[in-house]
Amino acid sequence: MSNVTAKKRRVAADDYLELVRRFPLRPIRGRDEYESAAAILTHLIGRADAGLTDGENDYADVLGRLVQEYDQQHSRFLNEDNVTPLEALKYLMEEHGMNTVALGKLVGGTGQASLILNGKRELSKANIRTLAKHFNVSPALFI
Repeated sequence: MSNVTAKKRRVAADDYLELVRRFPLRPIRGRDEYESAAAILTHLIGRADAGLTDGENDYADVLGRLVQEYDQQHSRFLNEDNVTPLEALKYLMEEHGMNTVALGKLVGGTGQASLILNGKRELSKANIRTLAKHFNVSPALFI
């Protein structure tokens, strides 16, 4: 194994362990833990375009599953089978009294919002971050 490969593995392990120290990967047991987990996940998703280490990617993957599990156990809507990110978005918009214009202010314009709502365009990572923050939900809901 080359020195570069060994160093990358140490960095990935160090990043992973630091994240585990901040928030251990175990079932989420309350709203405070949920909000902490969602904040960390939102931060990692926000950095994904710039590139995450293997350790950060692994951590985000597992944390996203834990957050999604909590969402499913505690959300009446999410307990229904096969809820897609688009269905979740439409549900949250209805619950918050939003229309396409209001969504457009969050996702970059009414045209963009219309394409998303009609299933012709998927949510970008930036859209997911914005929507999760706006609705105070986990980004995993839109993935």
